[in-house]
Amino acid sequence: MNTMITFPYRRICVVGTTGSGKSMLASELARRLQLPYVELDALHWGPNWTHCTDEEMRQRADEATRDDAWVVDGNYGIIRDLTWPRAEAVVWLDYPLPLILWRLWKRTWKRVLTKENLWGTNKERLWPQFFSKDSLFLWALQTYRRRKRTYAALISAPEYASLKVYHFKTPCETEAWLRSWA
Repeated sequence: MNTMITFPYRRICVVGTTGSGKSMLASELARRLQLPYVELDALHWGPNWTHCTDEEMRQRADEATRDDAWVVDGNYGIIRDLTWPRAEAVVWLDYPLPLILWRLWKRTWKRVLTKENLWGTNKERLWPQFFSKDSLFLWALQTYRRRKRTYAALISAPEYASLKVYHFKTPCETEAWLRSWA
């Protein structure tokens, strides 16, 4: 007897602190569910790490989430009023900060060493990640507590009561959830 269930949602937002694994999970969900994957960073970043305007970001996100099915990852508050009301489910990766920093460390070194292309022609550079105000490590430290407060408030807000929320505090919880329906 098959005890697996199918995943019923077709419009999914994946959120969490920088380095938590949003993109990896969202791309895996999109692959398993055969849905379009929308990486918000790809909509935001242009060549040479230039970012689009808020207006451009809103237009791009609006176009990307008009369809009946998609998986979006990212924490762009400027477009949340577009994505969350359209979504059916939110997956919140609420992992411990030491784990996030470790994952960010591994990801940064991998991207630097392999010269992986990120969003067009952009490549991760070592110096800015460790020794500048633009460091993702600094960003993760600065936003970690704020994200916890923000997402806790958002998922309990009446306007998002229709969303199915999956709140995971460890990668093991996330993996068990994936195994339960995949």
